Amino acid sequence: MEGPPRSGARLTALAFAQIVAWGVLYYAVLVAAPAIAADTGWNEEAVFVAITLGLLASAVCAIPVGHWLDRHPRRTMVIGALMGAVALIAAAAAPTIQVFAAAWIVCGAAQSAVLYQAAFTVITHRYRSARRGPLTLVTLAGGLASTIFAPLTGWLVVESDWRATFVILAGILILVPLPTYALTVERGWHHLDARAAGNGGAARVLRTPRFWIVAGSFALMSFSLHAVTLSAVPASVEKGLDLQTAAWVLGVIGAGQVLGRLVYLAIPHTAAPWIAPASVGALGAAALTTYGIASGPALIIATGVVAGAIRGALTLIQASAVADRWGPESYGTLNGVLAAPVTAVAALAPGAAALLAESLGSYRWMALAMAVVCLLGGVLAIRR
Repeated sequence: MEGPPRSGARLTALAFAQIVAWGVLYYAVLVAAPAIAADTGWNEEAVFVAITLGLLASAVCAIPVGHWLDRHPRRTMVIGALMGAVALIAAAAAPTIQVFAAAWIVCGAAQSAVLYQAAFTVITHRYRSARRGPLTLVTLAGGLASTIFAPLTGWLVVESDWRATFVILAGILILVPLPTYALTVERGWHHLDARAAGNGGAARVLRTPRFWIVAGSFALMSFSLHAVTLSAVPASVEKGLDLQTAAWVLGVIGAGQVLGRLVYLAIPHTAAPWIAPASVGALGAAALTTYGIASGPALIIATGVVAGAIRGALTLIQASAVADRWGPESYGTLNGVLAAPVTAVAALAPGAAALLAESLGSYRWMALAMAVVCLLGGVLAIRR
């Protein structure tokens, strides 16, 4: 099935906008957080709590935003980009940690309207059965965001300060994603009839146990994979690696995600929709188990790459889960509900992993426990 006219140029624009949106609204604050704490005297943990609250706000907003993306995709994404810019400027001017946290909650709401959830909805409606390649391209582009914006943010913070950096990043958001969404995203979807646009089909799906079992499956796999991979630095230090090598482990996990997104293209188009998530559950369990018991830099890095690849593949498998099972008509609404718990558990995973490691006695045992959780998620996906 061919895409709409000039869809190649619009896809390229969407991919580039994703690089900027992810870099500005997600990665930049992670880089700037220590400088924010040092400059303001706010507790660094409090800054990261504010960032987590923003991610949770993104999870909560995913549900209504998904509904709006089915009905008014261009308007929703433009408003989201504008909200993100305003939130960044408000955070830059924040006199207290409470105001900063409030600004970052608004930023989290904006994330739900401009990052992967929004892009996946546009691609699914625009390309329908030909969505696999475009989905992969956009997520590959998103994977470049940290490579570009982490050093850029670090340089800006050093050359000016974090407040000026946030204002500059807000300007980049206004100059790139906002007009891109305004000029290239469809105003609506002509293939949706009035009943589909009103989400009558979505309401029926949401009343079925099958949908919630699938959502639970992805939430369990996402939680386990994020808990282990985002804890790579303390886990590697616990295994005897120095801090610099431990940082490399985290870096190669990120690189592994890109590999996993390419592997997604190798999944046969005709495969039953439960095969891919069930395979991720089984392979993820094996990878987390091996990573947990690995010792020595070479094996830790190798198993980290595999775990990262599985996490990267899961992103795309989740992106196709709704359309593969229930069609694309109410994709935004259903994917928003599906994404909400997945986003929430991913936001909570690093803190939960640290608490679990402390409770079990080590990050090794935490990884082994998460392997069981990942396998359970894969089992739940079977024939769903």
